[in-house]
Amino acid sequence: MRILQIIPSISLVYGGPSQMVLGLSAALAFRGIDVTIITTDSNGDIGQYPLDVPLNQPIKQNGYQIIYFRCSPFRRYKFSLSLLQWLNANAQQFDLAHIHALFSPVTTFAATIARCHRLPYIIRPCGMLDPADLQKKKRLKQIYATLLERPNLAGAAAIHFTSKEEAKISERFGLGSTGKIPVPRDLVIPLGVTGGLFSKRLPKSQVPIILFMSRIEPKKGLDLLIPALESILGLGIEFHFILAGSNPQNADYETQIKVQIQNSSLAKYTTITGFVSGDFKLELLTKADLFVLPSYYENFGIAVAEAMAAGVPVAISDRIHIAEDIQQAEAGWVEPLEVGAIANSIKSALLNPEERQRRGLNGKEYAKKHYNWEAIAQQTIDAYQQILSSLN
Repeated sequence: MRILQIIPSISLVYGGPSQMVLGLSAALAFRGIDVTIITTDSNGDIGQYPLDVPLNQPIKQNGYQIIYFRCSPFRRYKFSLSLLQWLNANAQQFDLAHIHALFSPVTTFAATIARCHRLPYIIRPCGMLDPADLQKKKRLKQIYATLLERPNLAGAAAIHFTSKEEAKISERFGLGSTGKIPVPRDLVIPLGVTGGLFSKRLPKSQVPIILFMSRIEPKKGLDLLIPALESILGLGIEFHFILAGSNPQNADYETQIKVQIQNSSLAKYTTITGFVSGDFKLELLTKADLFVLPSYYENFGIAVAEAMAAGVPVAISDRIHIAEDIQQAEAGWVEPLEVGAIANSIKSALLNPEERQRRGLNGKEYAKKHYNWEAIAQQTIDAYQQILSSLN
């Protein structure tokens, strides 16, 4: 089976979507699937354009291959004309395409090319069909969806959601409402994490460490988290807050958050690291006593799953779509999007180290069972095979 993964960028600074494609491709390759990723050379994590890799030629890694294409002519939108030209020339070499992202020109036109070549494809919207996300640039997205994404969704063999809640609330732009255009089947397959990397916990610091590790953007709820943490400090409860992340697409907001912290009571209790990866990222996860993410919406929340795999209890909002799983597993604290509620859950976690430990262990066991790449790869292969069998 030859599978083509298509994504605008695999730079890890862009968060879960990039990380997911790399993890899934390695897991699929381990099971004998022939996987090729095509993507652009956008590499915002180190602020350099272009990414210093060979272009337009396969690069082997972890059992699969990646082909990078130059971002051109619209670098801002991670668009690559050469990628689309390559796809047009090579689409018939593959059995199925797995397309990651909506409202991105390169994936939009990739889906169109796939249809022209009768290459079956799956679309993973990466949370972009969430009504909250659709409110951003609403008019532009309505036009874009009507002209381009609605036909792409209608022509997909399946839509890949990463949680039941994401599938439930996602907009379909009227597909199936008239009965004339069938709705593509839903695939609900979660994201995975590599739990084996987090087997050892480092000694604890003198005060609890609270870790926020995600992109620095408005939807992540920092406008609620910062005052919540300030109120906890006001009660005389000490901790150390680590803000890890960046945002190459919205540097102004990132700067705004840094300045807000520097001018608040949090300043001397906070470390701001910027974007983290590799050993430094693992070190932060092994040191953390509590992971926090009060997002306004998340279709999955890969950073939450990583914290769970590391044995770190989580304090999150009820708008993260795996919140119900966390509640059932008793892997952390889930609260509504309100400063007082967020503060109360964090305070409760800080004052109860034994409960933090218990919930952290619960989360680790849950992640090992439900978010491991081996099981997710098999689910994905089964879905691929069912789609291809139905077309024969």
